[in-house]
Amino acid sequence: MAPAGYLADVYGYDVAEAAWRDDDGYWPAGERGADLVDLNGVTDFAPATDATWRDGDAWLGGGTWLFSQPQPRVTRLLDLHAFGWTPIQEDADGALIAATCTLAQLARWQPAHAAYAPAAALARQCCHALLGSFKVHNVATVGGNICLSLPAGPMTSLASALDGMLLLRGPAEARRVRPAADFVTGDGRNELRGGELLTHVWLPSAPLRARTAFRQLSLSTVGRSAVLVIARRDPGGQTVVTVTASTPRPVKLRFAAPPTPAEALAALDAAAPAYLGDLHGNATWRAAMTRRLVTETLRELAG
Repeated sequence: MAPAGYLADVYGYDVAEAAWRDDDGYWPAGERGADLVDLNGVTDFAPATDATWRDGDAWLGGGTWLFSQPQPRVTRLLDLHAFGWTPIQEDADGALIAATCTLAQLARWQPAHAAYAPAAALARQCCHALLGSFKVHNVATVGGNICLSLPAGPMTSLASALDGMLLLRGPAEARRVRPAADFVTGDGRNELRGGELLTHVWLPSAPLRARTAFRQLSLSTVGRSAVLVIARRDPGGQTVVTVTASTPRPVKLRFAAPPTPAEALAALDAAAPAYLGDLHGNATWRAAMTRRLVTETLRELAG
């Protein structure tokens, strides 16, 4: 089934009527099942396709965060790979990225539609923004990165910048669609309800064809993103600037025509984002670097 047809038939989401209209260096993906940290409270494991959600369950995609620290409340793991979702599908209406698509698979995406090449290049940049080895990138998933909802999560940056819509499935097959830019509500917080699952990310065709400029900054040469800014200019001139990593949730600035840097900074000030302050950068520095990168990305698009 074509991606747009999947959205319409399964989620009742009509692409045509959508509200949002307005060398990578990766090793080949290996087999799953590498040595993992023990979760001593887990007593059961099941394919997600055969299980009904209950208290103590956790969805298992790549497991790079799940197995990185104790999970005292988790007693059963539900394997999302049992769904067998195709990592990336595309048609003339857009691209459908499975939540189980790994960062390595996304970084290797070569679009069948040549017009989507700018989005594929941006996806690679966002994948490289994740601090982690090739082993992490070969198992870490797009959906896991978004649902972890850390400010530095580059899949949230990518989906927000390209007007992505998140397809969510809850208990009893309840389904809903949410804008990626609104899904993350704070540092490690999001709109997921109990037992709800992110299944896919839908990226509409117009943003996939747009020119983009990407900037990412860390305190150290190889460190977690402290500021990440993506500017996008659509063929009609509409411009979108998306700020992540320096703020607890995505900040999205939309302009009907290409703004000057001064106009964009005025809009950023009006949005009054709360800047993070931690060991990856204090709030004053992050605010200054955000303004710098907004200016740089808009100048690149104007060139």
